[in-house]
Amino acid sequence: MRTPWGLLRASHPEPGAAVTAAAILLAIGAGHDAAGAALVGLTVLATQLAVGWTNDWLDADRDKLVARSDKPVATGAVSRRAVGIAGLIAAVATPVVGLTLGLPAATAITAALVSALLYNWPLKFTPASVLPYAFSFGTLPAFVILALPDAPRPPLWIVAAGGLLGAGAHFANVLPDLDDDARTGVRGLPHMIGPAWSRAAAAGLLFGATLTLVFGPPGRPSWYGVAAIAAAVLVLTAGWYAGRLASSRGARPVAVFRAVLVVALIDVVLLITSGRVV
Repeated sequence: MRTPWGLLRASHPEPGAAVTAAAILLAIGAGHDAAGAALVGLTVLATQLAVGWTNDWLDADRDKLVARSDKPVATGAVSRRAVGIAGLIAAVATPVVGLTLGLPAATAITAALVSALLYNWPLKFTPASVLPYAFSFGTLPAFVILALPDAPRPPLWIVAAGGLLGAGAHFANVLPDLDDDARTGVRGLPHMIGPAWSRAAAAGLLFGATLTLVFGPPGRPSWYGVAAIAAAVLVLTAGWYAGRLASSRGARPVAVFRAVLVVALIDVVLLITSGRVV
């Protein structure tokens, strides 16, 4: 069981499961039946497995260098070769499963996968590190809509909101690993602008996604959309003040990071519910 358990851990199961679940819920909200939502989830799951396994295959030497105990390849729980083969199989499976939902949908999800793989190498090491996150997350709701029977054109606002959510998630996701990344030569955009500006970028982009999801759909904003904006403002403001207080005492400003995660959750809920207006 050592290798299967190691493979599961190397797939980055938490974010993979979160993105897959969000895609399924968005599919239901957009009008897919149970079979369609299941195929959407299976296709997105394949992309998440491919990205996670490829990431650990590429980062194996760097993870061993900094003794990452949370990385199965670095601890010997699974071989680098096994992770690489699994990533290749998942990558090939993505367009194959996607074609069951039609050529436009398969093209969209394959483009999202290629973008995510380009983040793993080489864009993670460049100032363009944020672009794959923006593109892939923006393409995800477009894929869900294109997978519908007689699919309408994905509205620009939902694509833009997904892109803003993805870009904000990039800055938030990198924050805990800035020190380890610096030791192993990773110099993406968050590393170049530093933790303070990265926290600000994450907060600003995620709040921009909130506004887009509330004011983008046709018609008047919903009451829960307005409430989401108010909640985002309160959470970010509280996180910023708590972070300043922690910094003045010499502690890590984790409150800002947690506030960003809360706003990201708000945006995901809004994105899922926004599917019903397509």
